Amino acid sequence: MTNSLKFRQHGMSFIGLLFVGGVLAVTGVVVAQVVPTAIEYQAVLKAVKKASEGSTVADVRNMFDKAASIDNISSIKGKDLEVTKENDKVVVNFAYQREIHLAGPAYLTLRYTGHSR
Repeated sequence: MTNSLKFRQHGMSFIGLLFVGGVLAVTGVVVAQVVPTAIEYQAVLKAVKKASEGSTVADVRNMFDKAASIDNISSIKGKDLEVTKENDKVVVNFAYQREIHLAGPAYLTLRYTGHSR
């Protein structure tokens, strides 16, 4: 009869709660550092698309640098762009990487590549 009156406790221990909270905090910090690089990548794509309207390599790079100064793009410069022509259309390719320091000797490396269409 005493066994039927006892209820089993369910839930998480305090140590378990601290562990889950720590994992969520570390994940949140990493995500908070990755999101600005993803936003910058979208700005680079927009600037490359606008720059591909240029007719010469110098025009393309100057147009990209102007757009980069407006959108605060610091990871890549106009001189880093690869400008080619395909079927009388200017195609701009780019590739760059960003490193995010995690802790001690650990880094998260993000590689971004893209091209104009």
